[in-house]
Order: sequence, then structure tokens, then C-alpha cells
Amino acid sequence: MRALLVVNPRATTTSERSRDVLVRALRSAVDLTVRYTERRGHATKLAREAAETGVDLVVTLGGDGTVNEAVNGLLTASTALAELSGPSAYRLPALAVVPGGSTNVFARALGMPRDWVEGTSVILDGIRDGRHRVIGLGRADDRYFTFTAGLGWDAATIRRVEQARRRGRTSTPALYFRSMTGQFLTGLDRKNPPLVLERPGEDTETGLGTVIVQNTAPWTYSGDRAINPNPDASFDLGLDVFALRRLDVLSTTRTVTQLAWRSGDPHGKQVLRLHDIAEFTVVASRPQAFQLDGDYLGERQKVHFVSVPSALRVIC
Repeated sequence: MRALLVVNPRATTTSERSRDVLVRALRSAVDLTVRYTERRGHATKLAREAAETGVDLVVTLGGDGTVNEAVNGLLTASTALAELSGPSAYRLPALAVVPGGSTNVFARALGMPRDWVEGTSVILDGIRDGRHRVIGLGRADDRYFTFTAGLGWDAATIRRVEQARRRGRTSTPALYFRSMTGQFLTGLDRKNPPLVLERPGEDTETGLGTVIVQNTAPWTYSGDRAINPNPDASFDLGLDVFALRRLDVLSTTRTVTQLAWRSGDPHGKQVLRLHDIAEFTVVASRPQAFQLDGDYLGERQKVHFVSVPSALRVIC
């Protein structure tokens, strides 16, 4: 079996020594090539080239951003590859994820251990036993995502976190909470919700202040605690939506408390939850922060979301 290991050298939970141990372990099971990412978007190029040259397995060592880039590389491989017969998940290399970031939502949603050593052991067992799972993905316009997308408050919070990390701050739950609170209090026009959600054949949902899209549960983690706006979201179903209407202080505080302390089931007149949706569009009256899989991607005023079933094989 030919495999490519895509390494983000800035992965927060591994060192050069641990990466060497990982490489030796993988080489005991596969014919391995190792490539290091050099810039944002590089993992997409490396994974696409792997798919187009007949590699059987792509392994990532990094956080959710590295995984997202690799998935997009696999799913946007050459037209000639896409024309081969059979489901897309079986035309493409399988994906294995070694958790190396600060949160690793995708790997944990698959049931992978948080520790990279234990995760590597699971991958090696999966390779030897031929064990994999086929999962669906989400697509936002022309880009795929594995577990979440968002417009509005959550994406603007991620923007603040990324700005803080560029100033040397460490990514922690406390940093996310401070960024979320600061964005809510000073960075939002809470009186004029800018978002609407349109679904084919359904009434338009208007007056939304923020929209979170889930492809699986949980949405994210705060340390060891899973945050679950839509607990029934699944890799095996369509997309789920969690949205807040007017972001007034009282109702929003109540919803955040429900999420933080009750492990899901947020409710109230300001809460919109939709389950297992194949397709929808979110339109904004003014540019809104936009994120995919926890990476801030700038501002958008319109994003079309589609569920892509049986899109990818993963070793888990």
C-alpha cells in the first residue's frame, strides 16, 4: 500500500522527535512518502497530487485545518479521476487522521483517541485489518467541510482567536470564551439580524443573527466537554443547522448556558434548529464572517450549502 503523510510542522501537540516516531511506525505498515506543508493551502495540493498519482492512503498530522485542506485536495482531484466508475469514496485514497492540533474535532468525532500515539495505533490496526468507514461531507459553494461551517458570530469569534494567535497567544478554551464574549458585546449589530436561510420548497427563515452548520456531532469541544447544538447530526445524514435570531443578551446567555452545561438541547423562541437537510442557501444583507472546520475564510454575503453523502473513506 502506498501512503502519503502530510505533516503540518506547526502542529501544536507534536515535536520533531514524535514525528520521527510516527514516520517509523507508519513505514512498518505502508510504503510511505512524507511531505511537510509550507503555507496555507499546501495540504490541498499535496493530497490532490496523491489522488492523481494512485496513492492508496493519505495520512494527516495536524489540526482540523490541515484535515480540511487534505479533504479538499482529495475531493477536487483531476476530472479524469472523477470520471472513473464507482462511488467517489472508493475512487479516492482513504484518509487517516493523526490528531496534532489543539482541538481535533474531526478526529474525535470519528472516535479517535486524543493522544497522537494512541491514534497512530488505531490507524495501524485499521490498515492491517482493512477497516474503514464511509462518511458524508458538507460543501459550501465549491469547498468541502468535514464537521462544521458558520456565518456570523461563531466565525467572527474564530477570526478574533486567529488574530490573537498571530500575536503569540495560545489556543485555549479561555481564549475562545473571551473572544466569543468580546465579539458579542462589541463586534455585532445585534438589533438588525442580517441573515436569511432559504430552502427549496420551504418558507424562508429570516432575521437570523448567526448560523452554524453541522455535518456531525458534536459541533466542537471545550476541553473535554462536547458542545452539541444538534446532537442528532451525523456523518451518515444530511446537514443540520443551528441558528439564533435576535442576539439579545438575555436569550443568548440562556442558550449559551444550555449548550455549556446541558450538553445540547438548546431551545427557545430565538433558536432555530433544522435536521438532515440536503441543500440550502444562507444570504446576508451585509458581509459576514465565514468559517469552515474552524478556519476563518473571510467575509461572505451568500453561501450555498449541500450535503455530499458517501464522499470519503476514513480509517477509524
